[in-house]
Amino acid sequence: MIANLIGGFISILVGTSLIGPVANEVAGAASTGGHLANTSAWSVSVLKLVPGFFALAILGIGVAVTYTSLRQAGIV
Repeated sequence: MIANLIGGFISILVGTSLIGPVANEVAGAASTGGHLANTSAWSVSVLKLVPGFFALAILGIGVAVTYTSLRQAGIV
């Protein structure tokens, strides 16, 4: 149980520290001078969703670690 909590805490810590760089790279790629400047507006708008889904994945890690730890403790 402790190993799950420590692993989950490290995953959440690393993930939250990477949200900023991911958002910066997405903004750079989606800008007018970025790599996607000559593509459709649809692909740029989909690319801008990446940081949000990355944050949701980190939230999912937290929920999964909490549920697993509670289930192993016999609370759930």
